[in-house]
Amino acid sequence: MIRVLLLCFGLLAACNTPGPHFRGLPATRVMVDGSTFDVRVRNNLAEAMRINMQYAPRFGPIRARAASAMAQVSGCEVTEVRGDQALAIGLLDCGNGPPRVPRHRRQAGPLDCIPVRGSGVEGFGEVTVELECY
Repeated sequence: MIRVLLLCFGLLAACNTPGPHFRGLPATRVMVDGSTFDVRVRNNLAEAMRINMQYAPRFGPIRARAASAMAQVSGCEVTEVRGDQALAIGLLDCGNGPPRVPRHRRQAGPLDCIPVRGSGVEGFGEVTVELECY
């Protein structure tokens, strides 16, 4: 019984992984009209994985949102979108060149901050100090 439960948990953990062509690429998180996508771009293809819980009976509304998310990340025109409500693959048309390298947002983590010497500014009973964070 324990083995069956472990197998089920293992299979559920694999539900939020990119396809084989996009494995190992960092994702850029984009929100479009209430749908949140993790978008990965490789060459002239983009993958948009919807990660939020949302009732989506048809692919039509999700297709347009996924295309918008892929266009935002790649900077290219999305010519075709295939897939389903959870995972969409888009064909990109970037003109003559490859898609621009997507910006990846830095993950929030612990920061070490120190005040910059001489940056204290008084105003309206408050003191503002500039910080340098690493």
